[in-house]
Amino acid sequence: MTLPMNDVHSGAPDPNAGHLTGVGVGPGDPMLLTLAAVEAIRTADVVAYHQAPGGSSVARSIAQAHLREDHVEEVLEYPVTTGQTDHPGGYRAAIDEFYDEAAARLAAHLDAGRDVAILAEGDPFMYSSFQHMHERLAHRYPTTVVPGISSVTACSTALDRPLVEGEEVLTILPGTLGEETLTQHLAHTDAAVVMKLGRTFGKVRRALEASGRLDAAWYAERVSHEQEVVRPLHEVDPDSVPYFSLAVVPSAVGAAEWMPDAARPESAVDGYVEVVGLGPAGAQWRTPEVDAALRRATDIVGYTTYVRRVPDRPGLVKHDSDNKVESERAEFALDLAMRGRRVVVVSSGDPGVFAMATAVLEVAGEERYAGVPVRVLPGMTASHAVASVVGAPLGHDFATISLSDRLKPFDVVRARVKAAAEADLVIAMYNPASTERRTQVAAIREELLQVRAPETPVVVARAVGDPDGERVSVTTLADLDPEVVDMRTMLIVGSSRTRVVRRNGGPRSVGAHPGGPDGGELVVWTPRRYPDD
Repeated sequence: MTLPMNDVHSGAPDPNAGHLTGVGVGPGDPMLLTLAAVEAIRTADVVAYHQAPGGSSVARSIAQAHLREDHVEEVLEYPVTTGQTDHPGGYRAAIDEFYDEAAARLAAHLDAGRDVAILAEGDPFMYSSFQHMHERLAHRYPTTVVPGISSVTACSTALDRPLVEGEEVLTILPGTLGEETLTQHLAHTDAAVVMKLGRTFGKVRRALEASGRLDAAWYAERVSHEQEVVRPLHEVDPDSVPYFSLAVVPSAVGAAEWMPDAARPESAVDGYVEVVGLGPAGAQWRTPEVDAALRRATDIVGYTTYVRRVPDRPGLVKHDSDNKVESERAEFALDLAMRGRRVVVVSSGDPGVFAMATAVLEVAGEERYAGVPVRVLPGMTASHAVASVVGAPLGHDFATISLSDRLKPFDVVRARVKAAAEADLVIAMYNPASTERRTQVAAIREELLQVRAPETPVVVARAVGDPDGERVSVTTLADLDPEVVDMRTMLIVGSSRTRVVRRNGGPRSVGAHPGGPDGGELVVWTPRRYPDD
């Protein structure tokens, strides 16, 4: 048998043994069988296929027109699929035993010199039972795999729209994954196909909703069959979903032209405002919950620097503004929501820590906005990000204080810093300086030196998470240089109990080469016990 495929066996099989071929028969329509698949079926002596207990084989029905009367057919009927089993080893043991027995039956044909073709729906190497036969037989017999058109690619034809375009990322997921895992994957990808629905449909639907993808999701059932069904996923009755169905979130390019009516911004979906934290920097610092909010938003509102961190997508409108107009920005967002828009107000770090959550809630308290839902979604705040890159300086009680005097007098700032220092708290200092505020850090350092020892550890961290701008150092209160501090810097001043040690394998060397010519990294931590004598 000559096929335009590469053999994938290893070792030196018996030259008189038969040839094993995995044949992808496509998603259902016999017209989607490839020429190579037809040839492999036509020339085989034995045609094998899997089927459910008491059922029939979809793969066989696809290939039926190419079966000969003299073909030996091997029906590989599962002992159990999703039901219960009385096997003493449980489901896994029952299935493994079945695959071993099926492989032995096929091996008997191959040993007798008969060529065996195993039919596989879709593609033999994509969530296929053929893979278990390949694992058990391919190293013993000459083996060829004929790829098939999978339901993943066929579903885009059923939807009549592309799965992905340009630089979009496609993620293929089994519906059997845990709900939280599904939600995370769906929130972080551009396009997705979820296979193996059936009993998993309810969980998959909840994951699509939690990730903000439900409005853009489609349902495709028995793709390319005569009974094919395609509809917006939110319309599907969970009790009617068969195993041979898919959930599809296709390309967002040109989405407005084909988006389900319920997903369009002009639909009856009520407007709302979500205030979210993007984390200190980069997508890796965002939570799946925030990603989901960004996905379902029609409008993004925020300070220009933060708005730029939100990925563009078709249909998303961005509204950026200066950093000193928080109240005006909140009013604008609430007005958009009153017009039925799904508005996300973005902050760096956590929106409830010196950020936009308070500003939005203050304005939302006005009577005219009483009917506008406002939700706050947390983010990784800068103090926690900074602490993580040096160790655990916030391991005991700590205070969080903004040094900015734009919204409160500097005398209040000084009094609070002094009170925290006298209470022997670690102090995380936000907004320590800007181009206009250049004296506060020096003044605060002098205040602290009246209460704290000169050798008190100080973490100076700039732009943590930014691969281009990140700079982190550990100094002392006496040696702290106010001139190196700017608006993107955070200071963490230790307590009397905070420790600094040098060690190999510190928090920043994992996955890299620990240690170095200086003998390792500086690690900062504050004991949980107080005192620790």
